[in-house]
Amino acid sequence: MPHEDAKQRLIARLRRVEGQVRGIQQMVEDDRYCIDILTQLRSAVAAMERIEEIVMRTHLQTCVATAMRSGDSAEQNGKIDEVMMILSRFRR
Repeated sequence: MPHEDAKQRLIARLRRVEGQVRGIQQMVEDDRYCIDILTQLRSAVAAMERIEEIVMRTHLQTCVATAMRSGDSAEQNGKIDEVMMILSRFRR
C-alpha cells in the first residue's frame, strides 16, 4: 500500500474520476450529443488508466521489490506469477 500522502493523492484522483462519471451520467440523462458523451467517456477511461499505472508502479516498488530482496525464491516466484497474471488481464 502506498504511503499516506501518495494514498491521499490516489484517492483525490479517484474522486475526480467519480465526478467525471457523474457528469457523464448527467449528460446521458440530458440527452447530450453522443460525440460529447464519448469524448467525456474517453477522458474518464484515460484517467482510470493513469490510476492503474500508479497502483501498478507502487506495487512493483513496494511489494515486488521487497519479495525480490527477501531471498525467498517461493515469495519471489509468487510475486512474478502475480505480476504476469495481472499483465495478461490488461491485454486488450
